Amino acid sequence: MAISSTDISDRIIEAVMAQKLPPGTRLGEQQLALLFDCSRTIVREALTRLAARGIVTVSARRGWYLIEPSQDEAREAFEARRVIELGLIRGMKRLDKPALKALKAHLAREKAAVAGTDVGARSFLLGDFHVCLAECLGNSLLADTLRDFTARTTLIAMLYQSSHDAAQSCEDHVRIVAALEAGDLAAAEALMAEHIGTVQGHLRLPATTDPLDLLRGALEPVDKTPAGARGTARELHSASPSRRTARKGKSSAGTGDDPSTYLGALL
Repeated sequence: MAISSTDISDRIIEAVMAQKLPPGTRLGEQQLALLFDCSRTIVREALTRLAARGIVTVSARRGWYLIEPSQDEAREAFEARRVIELGLIRGMKRLDKPALKALKAHLAREKAAVAGTDVGARSFLLGDFHVCLAECLGNSLLADTLRDFTARTTLIAMLYQSSHDAAQSCEDHVRIVAALEAGDLAAAEALMAEHIGTVQGHLRLPATTDPLDLLRGALEPVDKTPAGARGTARELHSASPSRRTARKGKSSAGTGDDPSTYLGALL
């Protein structure tokens, strides 16, 4: 059976959620066409669809590549997830038995993955829990939206080196499902808000957002006088003219005060 553009975009999303494709990964049309044994037209359709969903971007110089979200985009992505997921819980009625069974089956797979060694499966299942929850609550449209936001926040977690513990994330999911099973929607909503906030809080965001910070620090005036030599410089200044002349001659014969030597050491 021939592969479709939807199949390709789904595979890319799955790879992102499994943390197999890091932010900024280049997605070459020709390479993907060879990999999936299809035309570049089908690949381009898949990538265009992912670009519309905010997962992929394109430039004339680099071609297609996975997004590298900024700090502001990271914050917006988590805010969007918070609005969607808390709204889903707030607007739901009690979970029916098939939905509860599906969620518990998903939790069982999560626990097995956390206990195992397949990091990709673990990452995918932890993210897919939120998609599964939306599907179990009967909203396939928001499930699709959450899949995209979950993929985006997975890229964010990789880009900003999240230190969030997988076992803790799984335990958060267990508590949320337990609250839903008990019919305590307020508790489930509070637990979900806490969970999303904890995941966001474990991102290692840079301490500064000043775009000139690196240059500003690098171009500070250089103190060319070593700390141990400052006393000597003061002594030299107070020394007799003959001593200063003698020392000056000695210095110029060496490399201590030669600016070209100092620059050469830097280069």
